[in-house]
Amino acid sequence: MAKIKITEAIESGKILVSDGAWGTYLYKKGLRPGECPELWCVDKPKEVLAIARSYIEAGADMIETNSFGGTRFKLAHYGLQERVREINEAAARVSRQAAGESAWVIASMGPTGKMLVTEEVTEAELYDAFKEQAEALERGGADALCVETMSDIGEAILAVRAARENTRCEILCTFTFEKNTRGEYRTMMGVSPAQAAGAALEAGSHVIGANCGNGMERMIEVVREIREAAPRAPILVQANAGLPEYVEGSVVYPETPETMASFVGSLIDSGANIVGGCCGTTPAHIRAIKKAVERRVRS
Repeated sequence: MAKIKITEAIESGKILVSDGAWGTYLYKKGLRPGECPELWCVDKPKEVLAIARSYIEAGADMIETNSFGGTRFKLAHYGLQERVREINEAAARVSRQAAGESAWVIASMGPTGKMLVTEEVTEAELYDAFKEQAEALERGGADALCVETMSDIGEAILAVRAARENTRCEILCTFTFEKNTRGEYRTMMGVSPAQAAGAALEAGSHVIGANCGNGMERMIEVVREIREAAPRAPILVQANAGLPEYVEGSVVYPETPETMASFVGSLIDSGANIVGGCCGTTPAHIRAIKKAVERRVRS
């Protein structure tokens, strides 16, 4: 059967599963501190392909791309700002190869690290940077573009608009929230889940949600807030494998695949339509989440 759009699948009642961590996986494969992760798509495509395939084999319905820091601003840290098109096209091609025709490629577009509020960058410059990345990802074979890990509404809006206005891809947009001392979920810039959802949808995003920052249990509260603000919008959630802990000088994510999977039903009840993982998650976590989704669908 020909592949339909992500939003069409959700409208038909399906609960979908996305992939897990990429950065964590790359470091396990030998990425060194100070090395450009995205350049692996060009220099070590087989290693990147192995990551993508492992998530497809675990049951993911969609996979991201190794392009989180693929804007000219992020690549400039490595002197690679002139290779935006090459690197992003390569990232999408690798994930496209792993996904085949049965899974969606939701290409990653992360923050630039530049702040509008401090006037170190203009809106036009951000828009152009995201446009350049989005067009390259579409050329490489992406079905959708995932504007992710956002904290500033202004930057997120520009990224969504650039992707929506210059490609034919579906657009997903996720923010990262943390619980403050008042028990409220906010981004680093003070944005609430309701504010983020409204801004992303108004900018043209087809799917909204949250990633990183929280484990599965806390994501239930975040998703509930998003659903209250956006009753009909498709929601994506990609949780960390728990909150990070420092053990003998290393960062460890404590949630096992079984622990994460145990919260899947509650996430769906709260309004999640797509469930996946972020930092610390592995193919084993995605496999467990997939089984939990399948059990929920059968029940």
